[in-house]
Amino acid sequence: MGALARALDIESGPRSDAELVSACLSGHEEAWSELIDRYSRLIFSIPLRQGLTREEAADVYQAVCLDLVAELPKLRDPQALPAWLIRTTSRKVGKWRRRNERYVPDEGDIAESAPDQDELPDSVMEHLQRTQALRNGIDALPDRCRAMVRMLFFETPARPYKEVAQALGVATGSIGFLRMKCLDKLRSVVERLGL
Repeated sequence: MGALARALDIESGPRSDAELVSACLSGHEEAWSELIDRYSRLIFSIPLRQGLTREEAADVYQAVCLDLVAELPKLRDPQALPAWLIRTTSRKVGKWRRRNERYVPDEGDIAESAPDQDELPDSVMEHLQRTQALRNGIDALPDRCRAMVRMLFFETPARPYKEVAQALGVATGSIGFLRMKCLDKLRSVVERLGL
């Protein structure tokens, strides 16, 4: 198989959220690992975005993972898992803040509106869901496509085509074509995962 053919190999890809949830509920430990790996960056990023330290974010992360284990059997739609994780994490951040605040408001103060403060704005929720969908899609790409996408779009400064070609073991002139094919695969993977 030539370098171009190897670069375009299609893998079966990772399991969908529905498949992972089903496997988790059937007691498959590797499915739990895959599910946590898939969403760990999402869960961890929310407390950091909301101003918690890395140590505080780690505490929230652990609490969310425990909730995931306890609540997963109640999840009606596995495709709703990213949104559930975002909401749950955001609420945990709010609870963590209230528990650790030095100032405790009187009953008539802001405390009554605190539950609303736990919710992230819709625009932030949407951004986090799109970001997670992109991460899942990139992780599902064949190795070479995943490497190419990361080199071309996620490194600063972006690598020149010549360096990308050397790293992938392909001709420099084929990078544009391979990039197009990899982005098409990414689009189809994201659609297949239902994201």
